[in-house]
Amino acid sequence: MRGRGPVRRPSPSSRQPQPDPPGLAPRRAAAKLVDAALTRTRALDAALDAEHDPSGFRALDPRDRALARAIAGVTLRRFGTLRGLIAEKLERGLPKKCGSLEAILATAAAQALYLDVPAHTAVDLGVASVRADPEARHFAGLANAVLRRIASEGAPEPQPGGDLPPWLKARWERAYGADAVARIAEALVCEPALDLTVRSEPERWAERLGGVVLPTGSVRLAAHGAIPDLEGFGDGQWWVQDAAAAIPARLFGDLTDKTAIDLCAAPGGKTAQLAAAGAEVVAVDKSAERLTRLNQNLARLKLSASARVGDAASIALEPADAVLLDAPCSATGTIRRHPDVAWMKREHEVASLAKLQAQLLDAAVKLVKPGGVLVYGTCSLEPEEGENQIAALLARDARVSVEPVAEAELPGLSEAITAEGFVRTLPCHLVGADARMSGLDGFFAARLRVG
Repeated sequence: MRGRGPVRRPSPSSRQPQPDPPGLAPRRAAAKLVDAALTRTRALDAALDAEHDPSGFRALDPRDRALARAIAGVTLRRFGTLRGLIAEKLERGLPKKCGSLEAILATAAAQALYLDVPAHTAVDLGVASVRADPEARHFAGLANAVLRRIASEGAPEPQPGGDLPPWLKARWERAYGADAVARIAEALVCEPALDLTVRSEPERWAERLGGVVLPTGSVRLAAHGAIPDLEGFGDGQWWVQDAAAAIPARLFGDLTDKTAIDLCAAPGGKTAQLAAAGAEVVAVDKSAERLTRLNQNLARLKLSASARVGDAASIALEPADAVLLDAPCSATGTIRRHPDVAWMKREHEVASLAKLQAQLLDAAVKLVKPGGVLVYGTCSLEPEEGENQIAALLARDARVSVEPVAEAELPGLSEAITAEGFVRTLPCHLVGADARMSGLDGFFAARLRVG
């Protein structure tokens, strides 16, 4: 009989690729979203909405998109702790040229420690994600060892401010004290509820949407589906706006038959407030694209404003009774809703933004009629972008004076009114029945009278 001869095995290049394990795609997308934030390539919201989508997020079905977003969110909220745990397990630090290894390890650890994902699933899919990354795949064994140790040890005891970048924690401790920073940091790890500004009848809309009316007048929803599917969205009864972001425009009061200018206006939540308060509004923004979105939002809300493309620092307009300047800023007050901000910003950016804010303030003062009101606001927790800006403005322009905000104007938030009469909200303010229904963005607002 003739021998069968040696058995030939297919070469590696000719083998059929194995299908991805179930659940791998949303994990890979989450890791790419986190990596984009950590490398400052793209902000989380921009990555989620981008037409060019290297993360693969938009190709997922809705359930997997929700999972990827949840994983990315909790990873960024807990990244200080997660980075520390990973560093403890890597005696020599992260390997060089390891691709997205840190982001993959962090997202896998976040699932095992902070999400309702079985540890073995989080570890196995984390290792599979490493193997699927062309630059990280050589470190699959290392990833397996690190993740198994992290999962077996469990979540560590929270350290006050341990999830914040060290530079940000140090700045806030100088500004607000260690106790306040511990409370801020605790508020930042909670996924926030959805806040709405309603045209009228907040109690009615809170009941219909299953929410509560906050003392400030916003409606807060504990749970919600897709925003466009909620009752009242299509016929313009409300718009999405954090409770803190809604405060500055409310400081003008009734604007019936008055003129108003909204500087740096897009996407238009504050423009809508000014128009709803009765003002004839000019909305200014540098971006024509963003103003298009503003006009679309106003059309849905059945409100109107005159949109002007231009630089708020130099645009020529007729002075108005009311001018609102929500200035570009470091956005450190929005970390509760945008956890990537903590890891995308750098300390040196605060000084450059403060310089721009001073220029915008000087320009805004010139747009106020004599006797009119200017409200300045920033969604920042940095004093250089808030209290210090106003102190410097008062020192260089004698026409400007502070019109203090009274406690009656800010029910439920008396702790947010400073000795100078400014508004300074912190993420740990507005404590509710539970953590998810508590808090609001960090915001600064000052009401100024221009003589």
